Amino acid sequence: MGSISSYQTAEGRRYRVRYRRPDKSQTDKRGFKTKREAELFAASVEMSMARGEYIEASASRVTVNELGIGWLATQTHLKPSSLRPAEIAWRVHVNPVWGTVSVGDVRHTDVQNWVSELSKKRGATTVIRAYGVLAAILDSAVRDRRLPSNPARGVNLPRKVAKEHQYLTHQQVHDLAAKSGDYETLIFVLAYTGLRWGEAIGMRASDVDFDRRRIRVSVNAVEVGTEIFVGTPKSHKRRIVAFPEFLEPALREQLRGKTQDDLVFPGEQGGHLRRATRGTRTWFKSALKAAELQPMTLHDLRHTAASLAVSSGGNVKAVQRMLGHASAAMTLDVYADLFDADLDTLAEGLNEAARKSVVGKMWARDESQGRPTP
Repeated sequence: MGSISSYQTAEGRRYRVRYRRPDKSQTDKRGFKTKREAELFAASVEMSMARGEYIEASASRVTVNELGIGWLATQTHLKPSSLRPAEIAWRVHVNPVWGTVSVGDVRHTDVQNWVSELSKKRGATTVIRAYGVLAAILDSAVRDRRLPSNPARGVNLPRKVAKEHQYLTHQQVHDLAAKSGDYETLIFVLAYTGLRWGEAIGMRASDVDFDRRRIRVSVNAVEVGTEIFVGTPKSHKRRIVAFPEFLEPALREQLRGKTQDDLVFPGEQGGHLRRATRGTRTWFKSALKAAELQPMTLHDLRHTAASLAVSSGGNVKAVQRMLGHASAAMTLDVYADLFDADLDTLAEGLNEAARKSVVGKMWARDESQGRPTP
């Protein structure tokens, strides 16, 4: 254990603890009012070094701002569509409140109060994202041995309320496509293949296989601010999707005169098509109104594709492959409402199995109690 010595100050006697760090360099901590306090500190230092949990006091004095800047610089693995929201959350919500605070001074209750106050002014998605940035920065402080544990972990977060999916019928899809002008084929592709918007606008002529009626999904063109970034599909997973036979003539017409490298659905200026979300009037909003449909987003056409696939008899594994979900479980979680009919089938199957297995006993009991025998 380190050595303890006393020294005199204007306020009275104080105690100093001298000890060696794990690298064998010597340091000390002074200012203890009693020898007992100094002994307890010396014992705690020795115990933390024995457990491999020792943290240099000066290491925790670094501010959240200093670590945050470095943390953002290391997020190169994130897609631009994920990095930009994180940067905004850091700049708008995290740094103004926590930037000047030393990581060693961050307290669990302070983080909880911050989350609670932010929840009064912002939606759950914004709050969870801002909290995630702060927590990730403090996680890096733990890994760098600046903190023994992350004080942000374990706080109560607001719950996201899942938006109810909107599904179109076959007739509604055709009505919408008919009112979409030059984008008619695009509407059909989105509603019958489940492609994400970025996957559809990034698709090139070489991705369409008419012999097998397949579309290769290999890129995702994401609009971030005023720029479009072309990268891999979500989760970096490429896939092959099928398109219905009735779509073939429209796709062939869409590709007439195009080379293999040309975009299938280019924008007016020849580049990638932009989302129809800017301004008070857009082609998509106009088409919805003309088709007498309720307001919806282009992403709702992906939900529609899932609905039409299930209603046509597609099993969950096929729908998962079409949508590019990581697992069938994820598909079921997102679209559980589309598989309600499976519950009826399950109950009917159990009923029939019970009929065959419980030879007359159940039915006889029902009859004796005045209930109709199945």
